[in-house]
Amino acid sequence: MGEKRQSPNSPGSRHEETFVSELGGKTLNSPAKMPHRDLTPWQRMPMLALGFVSLLLGVIAGEVRLGWSLPLPRAELIALHGPLMICGFLGTLIGLERAVAVGWRLVYLGPAASAAGAVSLIAGAPVTIGAALFTLGALGLTAATYIAYRRQPAFHILTLLLGAGAWLVGNLLWLGGNSVFQLVPWWAAFLILTIAGERLELSRLLRPTPGAHTLFALLIAVMLLTLAAIGFQLPLAQEAFALVMLGLTLWLVRHDIARRTILSQGLTRYMAICLLSGYAWLAVAALIGLFSGGIFAGSAYDAVLHAIFLGFVFSMIFGHAPVILPSVTRLAVPFHPLFYLHWALLQLSLLLRVLSQPLGWQEAHQLAAALNGIAIILFLLNTISAVVRGRRKRHLAPT
Repeated sequence: MGEKRQSPNSPGSRHEETFVSELGGKTLNSPAKMPHRDLTPWQRMPMLALGFVSLLLGVIAGEVRLGWSLPLPRAELIALHGPLMICGFLGTLIGLERAVAVGWRLVYLGPAASAAGAVSLIAGAPVTIGAALFTLGALGLTAATYIAYRRQPAFHILTLLLGAGAWLVGNLLWLGGNSVFQLVPWWAAFLILTIAGERLELSRLLRPTPGAHTLFALLIAVMLLTLAAIGFQLPLAQEAFALVMLGLTLWLVRHDIARRTILSQGLTRYMAICLLSGYAWLAVAALIGLFSGGIFAGSAYDAVLHAIFLGFVFSMIFGHAPVILPSVTRLAVPFHPLFYLHWALLQLSLLLRVLSQPLGWQEAHQLAAALNGIAIILFLLNTISAVVRGRRKRHLAPT
């Protein structure tokens, strides 16, 4: 990618840069896979494009909610800020990656349903239609992950399967008439378990002990139990979720190859910085939840949610976009130092957002939210610029 690479003898360098999807990349592309049964990159593009449209409108809806005057197709989208970003964008993107890894045309029905759900909400269809389509998208993701697990019965894929199941349960609750507020724990678990499964697959490079694997399994089991306890509104359930989330964060930091690859250069180092900063935000969310009376409730609700969904999740997206997008689109995204610009803006603006609310800095909170959105838009622009540079280099390269 035009950058000096770490020595091939350094653990994890090459593995980290060739990480393709949340299914562990090429490890799931079975030799028996038949290419003619897959979609071409250009056939995947409409779903990817609709996912990014959902992201942009979700960002704008969030800004309008906090008082910024921005164009929005419908005022009702303000209340759908979360579903657009989590189901419309992340659900479509993760479903698309999973379908690419599995390689069967049929499994693309999942991300197609998620993209259609976003379109229905944007177009003004009843929310129940959007919720139904997102539920089908989650069902498709769960089925695709089950297929992957049948191919390769590994614990990291089982973790991904549990994550997909959490999204499915959350969407079913939404379809059943529950408020978005009640779905947030399930949607958070969906993304946390998905990312944890991704990183678990690469943790083998550091050779965790059997005891470490047992601890990981215990943390996942307890997280699922606390999800059920939150649903039944049991006492201390939210604090228990925060505690297990902190434990999982510490496990991931301890066993993630990013602790070593941060000493490398270029894309490998950038990915490691994104990963470790994401873990830091997940720990922040857990600590706030522990000391504020509940991770998904109370005055710190905004800080916790955005520490998870922006700080943790988008730091991971920023780090892996240069290798995930090429796996889906076959378009190169060469690393450029400008990538640090959108990463730094996200970290600083989110820090301001988390600090401003308890201190009563309303104007600073509003400014921080605007900068959060700008960081995401800058990420999109930097990614598009990288694709253009990659294509230009390819055309100019001597044959």
